[in-house]
Amino acid sequence: MSNTRNIRPQVLLTVLLLILPLLGLALVIDIIEVNLAERITTLLYINLILVLGLQVYMGNSGILSFAHIGFMGVGAYASAVLTIPVQMKGLALPDLYPVLASAQFSPYVAMIAGALVAATVATVLSYPLMRLSDAAAVITSFALLVVLHTIMVHWSAITNGPRTLFGLPKATGLYLAAFSACTMVGVAVMFKESRTGLLLRAVRDDETAAAAMGAHVSVLRWRGFILSAFMAGLGGSLWGHFITSFSPSAFYLKETFVILGMLVIGGSLTVTGAVVGTVTITVAFETLRITENAVNIAQILPMRLVGLTEIVLAIAMIAILILRPSGIVRGAELGELAVFQRFFTRAMHAKSTIEKQQEESKL
Repeated sequence: MSNTRNIRPQVLLTVLLLILPLLGLALVIDIIEVNLAERITTLLYINLILVLGLQVYMGNSGILSFAHIGFMGVGAYASAVLTIPVQMKGLALPDLYPVLASAQFSPYVAMIAGALVAATVATVLSYPLMRLSDAAAVITSFALLVVLHTIMVHWSAITNGPRTLFGLPKATGLYLAAFSACTMVGVAVMFKESRTGLLLRAVRDDETAAAAMGAHVSVLRWRGFILSAFMAGLGGSLWGHFITSFSPSAFYLKETFVILGMLVIGGSLTVTGAVVGTVTITVAFETLRITENAVNIAQILPMRLVGLTEIVLAIAMIAILILRPSGIVRGAELGELAVFQRFFTRAMHAKSTIEKQQEESKL
């Protein structure tokens, strides 16, 4: 990503406009000191990292990847193995390899290591798949998710098999999750503006024309996929150290559906859409969950109400795909909207005027 082009002012404005509300939300939640709100907000930031990772590949390449949540699991388990206290590994992972049984690292180091392990796995496995397009690429990505899930279920020495893995130290707090999410917003925007991101979108729009102009299609997709896996691994590591116990079932179809729904509803073409979709679906989910619990407690219906959140998300995805296929946010980033561009232009003009007046006063 050293091939980043000159950064446009609109890009910096987009990053600023996306990051400031996220940081402001963390400050507000910290001030009100409501445990439930802090938990929901922390999970929102973690989900945002996962959605941003999916947008980096899917939004720029135009290819749906089902394998994304599999790399979340890789990051979570890699981080867990490196951080579970040595005295507890005998209970949590009785068959763990000796070289890992005596290893224990800081959770913050292990989170980065988990992301790197996920990126490494993606580097090794994904290159042959990058030659595929359209339906073939989607089917093989789903097959990769199945492979990763199967390994997590049966590699008992590392994952404790289908059983729950426990003993992770809780290290993910509100501010760590917020800082990580804001950093990944910047990474996603910078990747989109990089030469690789530009060429990847050119391949998305017309693969034949881009290849004729010299774009190496497989390598471009490979780079995006690796970065996407890194972000998924980081999200998995943060999630693991927030939940502190989990099983392979957490990294399969249900979570895939939720993360994909957030991106599709928000708009996969932009980083702004990923942020908007994550916030919108999180708020909707929690509202529906509260409604579902209230209805069940009050016994308003003759039967127990179950699955309301999943049904509404499915209906919302169908409606968005029919009525607004590009999502809530279409093709423009937040900083590229006319209202913000005018504000930014006026601010820059005012700044240059003040600097000019200061220089004249010195003379």
